Amino acid sequence: MPASPTRQPALFLPHGGGPCFFMDWTWGPADTWHATQRFLEGISATLPAPPKALLVISGHWEGAAFTVGSAARPQLIFDYSGFPAETYKLTWPAPGDPALAARVARLLADGGLPSSSDPQRGYDHGVFVPLKVAFPKAEIPVVTLSLASSLDPALHIAAGRALAPLRDEGVLIIGSGMSFHNLGAYFQPQTAPRARTFNDWLTQAIQSPAAHRDSFLTNWRSAPFAAFSHPREEHLVPLFVAAGAGGDATGMRIFTDEPMGAAISAFRFDG
Repeated sequence: MPASPTRQPALFLPHGGGPCFFMDWTWGPADTWHATQRFLEGISATLPAPPKALLVISGHWEGAAFTVGSAARPQLIFDYSGFPAETYKLTWPAPGDPALAARVARLLADGGLPSSSDPQRGYDHGVFVPLKVAFPKAEIPVVTLSLASSLDPALHIAAGRALAPLRDEGVLIIGSGMSFHNLGAYFQPQTAPRARTFNDWLTQAIQSPAAHRDSFLTNWRSAPFAAFSHPREEHLVPLFVAAGAGGDATGMRIFTDEPMGAAISAFRFDG
């Protein structure tokens, strides 16, 4: 009789800027993203067991409703521009998992959340850039899930709660985004203290008991420097899905750094 899958956590990971881990960084010091890269390289060693599959919610894919990528062999989507030519030749041939994609859709439907399927969708850079660092062998099947274009916090927390049973099936749920995402604010003198303040608020929210955490995240726009940190919140919303998937577990911050003068963090939900 096969062993039962090991329960996996839910994670929120920073995916950096464009293909930042695979180029000589020209927008700042060469070591700008080294700390984030080292953190991502160490992720697999912190897991309780190798995941059966990955479910990734990227800040770079939105649909009118939640949309599940169901391709068996997803291609890479080079959805960035202005970077060196070699960054458009990257490879990361992780397989898809149509059966898991169907399971994701069923769980969303059971939670009263409409969804659709996209059998052509590939891996955008919010997926393949950080995961090429974290899981370079590209052996673990990956299913992707879009954000709902409303970006409604409560809706995405609910989606995470609907998908939480996957954790007991050995699926690692990953929200891929950035806890600070204001492209016009990097390297500006006012950014560091504002980003730290928002980052501290976000950390306190994540480390609160689940009922309070959900309330804080649902009302995240009332946080200090929220609009400055996220003029548009698509890079923050994957965190809401991860938090929802965390269920009643108290979250923890597992990484923080200040690339380009703005504090960013990663979070984990166990239990």
